[in-house]
Amino acid sequence: MYLIVGLGNPDKQYEKTFHNMGYIAVGDVAEALGTKFKKKECEATVAEAFVGGEKVIIARPLTYMNNSGRAVKQLMAKYKIAEENLLVIYDDYDLPKGKVRIRANGSAGTHNGMRSIIGETGLKNFPRIRIGIRDEEVNIPIINYVLAEVKKDDYPLFAEACQKAGAAAAEFARGTDIEKVMCKYN
Repeated sequence: MYLIVGLGNPDKQYEKTFHNMGYIAVGDVAEALGTKFKKKECEATVAEAFVGGEKVIIARPLTYMNNSGRAVKQLMAKYKIAEENLLVIYDDYDLPKGKVRIRANGSAGTHNGMRSIIGETGLKNFPRIRIGIRDEEVNIPIINYVLAEVKKDDYPLFAEACQKAGAAAAEFARGTDIEKVMCKYN
């Protein structure tokens, strides 16, 4: 069984912000796996798919970014998800905008949502897909930047990055080893 989590904030006002790249990308995962977000459980909106006989849970935490770990911990406990079968997709200010980077494990870096997940679950050896959001031309505090709306001119770039992240996550959910996913999509 797999759990794929896209980080973001649930309110409509955050829908088109940089901090919602994970939410957008898991929408692409759900579409690739032929499912939709239909129910709420464990403080998350959830879609379920079956791939090769394996259940795949796709989730968008409803806890807001800084408390994402609560929902992830609950979902992992409910579905008895192994650490290596958790995959988290999120925005990353440390990467240039539109860049997609996949890692088999790592730290939270500067990301509060990842800090919450690592803090709540005590785990850090799970795969993650980061979508770069940094724009060298913008010089405002990070908190203001991540909650700002993506510029319309940048929509195609971020849509492509989210689709790429979604395709990589869907491939992982189909049982492809994360190292192979990294080689193909990094």
